[in-house]
Amino acid sequence: MLDTQMYNSLSDNVTEDSVFGDIPENIDFDVAFEPTLVPHKKYVLNADTGQYLDTVGHKFNCASHPDYVRGVRNVMRENLDAPDLEGVQSRFSTARNGAWMMMDVTFPNVKVAVETNKHKTEIAQRVIALHGIDGSCSNQVYFGGIDFFCTNGMISGEYDTVRRKNTLLFSLDRFIDELRRAKQDFYAHGRKLQTWASTRVSHDQVKLMLEEVLKSDRKADKMLSVYNMEAAQRGENLFSLYSAFTNYSSHANENNGFKLRDTGNDTQAQSMFRREQDVSKWISTPQFRALELAA
Repeated sequence: MLDTQMYNSLSDNVTEDSVFGDIPENIDFDVAFEPTLVPHKKYVLNADTGQYLDTVGHKFNCASHPDYVRGVRNVMRENLDAPDLEGVQSRFSTARNGAWMMMDVTFPNVKVAVETNKHKTEIAQRVIALHGIDGSCSNQVYFGGIDFFCTNGMISGEYDTVRRKNTLLFSLDRFIDELRRAKQDFYAHGRKLQTWASTRVSHDQVKLMLEEVLKSDRKADKMLSVYNMEAAQRGENLFSLYSAFTNYSSHANENNGFKLRDTGNDTQAQSMFRREQDVSKWISTPQFRALELAA
């Protein structure tokens, strides 16, 4: 039985669909299972189309994408201030033929300004929710921001990730606690971004840091080129380096030199989110922290 506190809307004049928009058709389907010839395995299917998506363990269960999305949205609607919910924007990405889903929610009214000696931008709060119906990921919720100037997305290395096993009994109790403090955590992160914007770094410092952290001369050279573009716009500072990282995690094209390989396995959305996780790790390294302390 599904956790009714999570998955059922409360009697309220404002529905989650009216705040966040409709759920896209490509994830709006039920989940079904069929036995395989292997006793400890079963098939997971798109119940609407009959498409076989993968095999999972015989004890595996999960909510459908729509039930999970509505559960996360309802918690946000019920626990965030009404002004913060105005103009909310939802964006969805899918992979693995729809078995993996990411909901990326931007709150344009919850924002901070970050100003360098050459440039000013605004960062808005994000909530990112992941869900897999094929065992590819547990239920996960991340907190972060998006740069309005260049649409670079970011998750902070210091933001806790809310993870729970992907089962029918999945509950959002911890997510509620995290969500209630996420706004203040976001403003604290904004103050850190402003500190980075005021922290000057030299070209040689950035080059050395990239070589040590990225472990690949080719990747470090490409990232240094992206940093040079960011520094030309924002100035030579730590925020420009961070913006180079988030450029890499948000865009895969000829402009930044970090195109994704087409493996034919429908995993591009997953690959892009893994880049965001890479950035979160890079800004937590001793090499990046050393640049902060050297100011």
